[in-house]
Amino acid sequence: MKFNILPRSGLKVSQIGFGSWTVGTSWWGARSDDESLALIGAAIDAGMTFINTGDAYGEGRSEELVGQAIADCRDRITLGTQFGYDIYNAPAKRDGSRHGERPQDFSPPFIRKALEHSLRRLRTDVIDLYQTHNLKLPQFSDELFETLDRLRDEGKIRAWGVALGPAIGWREEGIAALADRRADAVMTVFNMLEQDPGREFCEVAAQSGGAVLARVPHHSGILKDIYTADTKFEKGDHRNFRDRNWLTFGLRKVEALRPIAGDRRMTVGQLALKWLLAQPGLASCLPTITTPAEVREFAAAAEAEDLSAEELACIAEMYGRDFDLPPEAHPCDLKSSTSESGSVRSSYVKPLTSVS
Repeated sequence: MKFNILPRSGLKVSQIGFGSWTVGTSWWGARSDDESLALIGAAIDAGMTFINTGDAYGEGRSEELVGQAIADCRDRITLGTQFGYDIYNAPAKRDGSRHGERPQDFSPPFIRKALEHSLRRLRTDVIDLYQTHNLKLPQFSDELFETLDRLRDEGKIRAWGVALGPAIGWREEGIAALADRRADAVMTVFNMLEQDPGREFCEVAAQSGGAVLARVPHHSGILKDIYTADTKFEKGDHRNFRDRNWLTFGLRKVEALRPIAGDRRMTVGQLALKWLLAQPGLASCLPTITTPAEVREFAAAAEAEDLSAEELACIAEMYGRDFDLPPEAHPCDLKSSTSESGSVRSSYVKPLTSVS
C-alpha cells in the first residue's frame, strides 16, 4: 500500500481506503456481522488503513462493526465518519433498506450529540476525519464550521471535511468547502465515467491545500468489469436506482477501456483506481468492496505502475467525445444547489475560486 497526507491536517491516508457502507446496510447485498468483520479485517491486513463510515449507515451498525474490527489496531487506523442525518428522531430500518432522504440537523448541539454517539460506537476517544454527510449550500453556516474547529481544538476530532451527495454534483458546495471554508477534505462521487465535478475539486484542492476523497470510484460497479447486459440486482439494491443507460452504455465504455488495462496487465477495476490516483489533489479512493477477492485486487492497484501521460490523454479524449456513443450515454446531469432546475449538464467547468 501507498499513502498520502492530507496537507492541512497532516492525516495519513492509504491510497485505497475501505468505505464501510457495505457492512452497515443491505444496499449492496446483505451480510452477517461475522462476514462484515472478516471483510474489514481483510482490508486492514491488505493495508487499507483509512476506514470511512457514517452514523446513518444501518443506524449506527456500520460504526459498531468498524469499532469492533479496529479495537486491537486503532493506532494504525485513520478513522473517518460522517454526521448530519437525524437517525435518533427519524430512524430508518436497522438494515438500512430505506433509500429516501431523512431530516438533517447541523446545529452545534446536534453535532456534539452525534459525535459522542459515534465515539462510543467506534470505541475511540477521537475521530480522525469528521465529515458533514451530504451538506448542501443553504446549510453552510459560520456556527457549523466554528463548531467543527472547536471540536478539533478540544481534541475530539483531528480534522473535518465535507461529504457531498447523495447524487453526483454539488459543484458549488465542494468549491466553497475547499476554497472558502478551508475544509481538510471533500468527498465526492468521482470516477473515469463520471469525471465532473471531481476534476474541478482536485484543481481547487491542489491550490488551496485541501484534499479530495473519491467515492463510487467504479461507477456503481460498472468499472469492476463484472456485469453483463443480463445482470439483475435484488430488490432494495442501490444499483436499481441507476438509469438503465448506466448499464447498457457503461458496458460499451468498459470495452473501450479494457485494452489499456490489458496492456498494463491489470484489471479494469485497478485501472479505474490508478486513473483517480493520477489526479492532483486526490488523496484516497474508497471503492465499494463486497468480497475478500476485491480487497486483494484493489489493494494491489496502489503498487501498480502509474499511468503514463499518453494513457491519461487517451482516456481524456475518449471521455471528451462520450466514447463515440449516442447522447443518452453522456454522464448523468449534476445536481446543483444554485441552478433554477436543480441540475446542470455534466461537463468540465473551470473553477472560479477565491484561491490565489
